[in-house]
Amino acid sequence: MSQAPSPLGTPVVRREGRDKVTGTARYAAEHTPPGCLYGRPVPATIARGRVDAVHADEVLALPGVHAVLTHHNAPRLKEPDDPILAVLQNGRVPHRGWPVALVVADTPEGARAGAEALRITYETDGHDVLLTEDHPGLYTPEIVNGGYPAVRERGDTDRAFVTAPVQVDATYSVGALHNHPMEPHATTARWDDDGHLTVHDSSQGSTTVRDSLATAFGLRPQQITAVSEHVGGGFGSKGTPRPQTVLAAMAARHTGRPVKIALPRRQLAAVVGHRAPTIQHIRLGAELDGTLTAIDHEIITHTSTIKEFVEQAAVPTRIMYGSTTSRTAHQVVALDVPSPSWMRAPGEAPGMYALESAMDELASALGMDPVELRIRNDPGIEPDSGRAFSSRGLAACLEKGAARFGWYDRDPRPASREEGPLLLGTGVAAATYPVYIAASSASAHAAADGSYRIRVNATDIGTGARTVLAQIAADVLATPVDNVRIDIGSSELPDAPLAGGSSGTASWGWSVHKACTLLLRQLRERTGPVPADGLTVTADTQQETAGQSPYARHAFGAHFAEVAVHSRTGEVRLRRMLGVFAAGRILNSRTARSQFIGGMTMGIGMALTESSTMDPVFGDYTENDLASYHVPACADVQEIEAHWIDEEDPHLNPMGSKGIGEIGIVGAAAAVGNAVRHATGIRLRSLPLTPDTLLPYLL
Repeated sequence: MSQAPSPLGTPVVRREGRDKVTGTARYAAEHTPPGCLYGRPVPATIARGRVDAVHADEVLALPGVHAVLTHHNAPRLKEPDDPILAVLQNGRVPHRGWPVALVVADTPEGARAGAEALRITYETDGHDVLLTEDHPGLYTPEIVNGGYPAVRERGDTDRAFVTAPVQVDATYSVGALHNHPMEPHATTARWDDDGHLTVHDSSQGSTTVRDSLATAFGLRPQQITAVSEHVGGGFGSKGTPRPQTVLAAMAARHTGRPVKIALPRRQLAAVVGHRAPTIQHIRLGAELDGTLTAIDHEIITHTSTIKEFVEQAAVPTRIMYGSTTSRTAHQVVALDVPSPSWMRAPGEAPGMYALESAMDELASALGMDPVELRIRNDPGIEPDSGRAFSSRGLAACLEKGAARFGWYDRDPRPASREEGPLLLGTGVAAATYPVYIAASSASAHAAADGSYRIRVNATDIGTGARTVLAQIAADVLATPVDNVRIDIGSSELPDAPLAGGSSGTASWGWSVHKACTLLLRQLRERTGPVPADGLTVTADTQQETAGQSPYARHAFGAHFAEVAVHSRTGEVRLRRMLGVFAAGRILNSRTARSQFIGGMTMGIGMALTESSTMDPVFGDYTENDLASYHVPACADVQEIEAHWIDEEDPHLNPMGSKGIGEIGIVGAAAAVGNAVRHATGIRLRSLPLTPDTLLPYLL
């Protein structure tokens, strides 16, 4: 009897899809325990200073208002593991929008009215919110996000650059960007009589929420249940708990009743993180044949006065191309701004925009095809560490993408194609993203009726995690996917890491694979039937994921874009985009394509529409809703394709998979920018490429 084909790689329909489109999938703000109250944070209206007085008595007299929490009466916290969670603990205002009070009322409308009516006076201090290249507060940190050293040097880069026959020396900038998931950041919290805290939280990892709340409130993790059953997007902004999580728990403790907080969108820019702005200076030196001899990538970025977070934008340059010398460095300044945090492909997305734009400029200086230049400098080993790549499919992605896109049919001369007032151009850029895998645990249960149940505290943030984990389990157990039930999204389940760093499926899937393998072994060793109460096996991957891999493990990709630029208005329209990716074994072709396309679309927004402008007088971001912060709509993305190469890599995990959630965004903005340059002959080095920035050069 032949074995059934593996479900891995097949386009299995996501199992929660019907629940979402019919409205039966419940999100954090849709859990309403009996007696639930509603909270509304009150953001600071100054950029720096202290709260002088809160006139809570005026608001407490309003109908339906139950409480006004301030730093005077809010429950005291232990020291949280993240300083942004230390809300209402003192009167300090570190930036505009910092929560300085919370109004709790019977209804959302009552809480909003109370928050708007609350009168607060402040003592103000001078503030500093603008990032500049010569800021006197710039310093070199020890490490950057991800734990990477801030500075890495190989050889004498200055000398190699000066002596290189072909040089590129340019500065690129990417302004602050904000995560705007469809679902608001929300938490519903309640305390039981025995002191147990339960929170339904819009989060990318409820194990992390549980542990953070335990630290903040001085509880044992077993005293907290955190649930994140369905999450309507996060893009990094829900990777760790945000202030509303602690505020809801504090208010529920203070009032003795459940409390729900759903942050209004206009408050998100100040409290849930953002992609920090970067100023990036790149120098490339090359021989006449295009061989790189010098790569110098310096980053300037900002962090807040609350905590240090340094966007690791130069890190991907360390592994991308071969060069005899290299220098990558980061500098940061602490400003009176909200704390930056993760936003889809932190570091890689802005860093690769600069590097891939510089590579396009180098190709122009050499008179060389941009695809050929990248392939020529494709290294055999990781330049930064000297380790062998577990697999490196960059060249294959470039070659396949060029063939599918019709790249070599183009006229390489800038501003050479016109359709009436439209200037047409094409661009290419490469992409990379590291392989992250964290320890995870899972249980596998065989029931007497022949069905299986997998329990793992994974989080589905819209990626189809339930479906892919069921495919992994079904593959090991040699059973139909529909015969496997998946339980995720609660800290009552076996501990698992958060959904971030494109590591979710690799981490959770490894523990599911191990638990199912052990369960299958026990089933085969049994001489009798499965007992009435079934058979359960629990496994973790602590040992398998400990230590550093001897291989350099990365996903790669290539983006190709075609744009039309209106010569009289400066408007840029994307006509088509194609991406090809090398990300190990693709476990579900349907959900993978969705992830790739989603990332590419986000990169299009980064290139053409998305912008967060810091107001130097008021100290806040002016684009704080979806009417002003422009994410791409369907009309902005006319034709987009995602493809991949078959990549077998035995050095990853039992499934042979790499993360796919972020690689799609990494090179997209650069490909669009390079296409705009090809269309117009104009090289702009700041994003986004909006009509007002282009038009002065077209007139």
